[in-house]
Amino acid sequence: MTHALALPVPSAIGNIDAYIQVANRYPMLSEAEEIRLAERFHNDGDVDAARELVLSHLRLVISIARGYLGYGLPHADLIQEGNIGLMKAVKRFDPTRGVRLVSFAMHWIKAEIHEYILKNWRLVKVATTKAQRKLFFNLRGQKATYEGIDTLSGTQAGEVAARLGVKREEVIEMETRLSGRDLALEGSPDDGDEAFAPIDYLADSRYEPTRVLEDKAQARLHEEGLHEALGALDPRSRRIVEARWLADGDASTLHELAAEFDVSAERIRQIEVKALQKMRGLLTAA
Repeated sequence: MTHALALPVPSAIGNIDAYIQVANRYPMLSEAEEIRLAERFHNDGDVDAARELVLSHLRLVISIARGYLGYGLPHADLIQEGNIGLMKAVKRFDPTRGVRLVSFAMHWIKAEIHEYILKNWRLVKVATTKAQRKLFFNLRGQKATYEGIDTLSGTQAGEVAARLGVKREEVIEMETRLSGRDLALEGSPDDGDEAFAPIDYLADSRYEPTRVLEDKAQARLHEEGLHEALGALDPRSRRIVEARWLADGDASTLHELAAEFDVSAERIRQIEVKALQKMRGLLTAA
């Protein structure tokens, strides 16, 4: 038994500094301790073992959440969302695959924080596709390379687009969205009866077919059978799926993987499509 359970459990985040101090007091686990606890949780349903795995990695969530403070959202809220991702990671962690929990959990922690930022940074979403999300989370850092500027010039936007693998027009559009001022969606009580607030013009996109399909596909990739589905792929297909969909940082482009395997980008796309179809079939049957 590790010493984590002897320490007080951080309560719902109120005083963020006090929470961080308590979280940082939990000792890091050795690989042997981590494997033992994971086996107790998955084989015996030992909730205390899962609790120790979570508590020992709270400092990881705090560190990752700190990197997203530039979006103007409370650090405490970012940590809470990251903790949800950590708990999902512990539930899905397989110690027999030779990967430490810290590496496995980073993807889940970042995914939850990304979703929270996209839903709450502005009342109206600014990133709805995979490419837009990548651009959203990288544009601020790219702009920082040009010191002392508020708005990218056409040439600078082109340079950023080349580095991120998107179109120059997409960079300009995203920068415009990020720099635009917020509007009150529901109007003012002083508005006349015939006035229309912006909310009156917004359609509910939750049931838009493309959005529904994207949400279902994303949910399937996050199900517990993900590792089993990946294991059914040949090494090249697995590498392509992981690089395109499960990368901790920026996803690889078709051209980057084409260069790696010395084939065409179209061939990489075909392999990716077939691999995802096979995984979807396995996940549906699970």
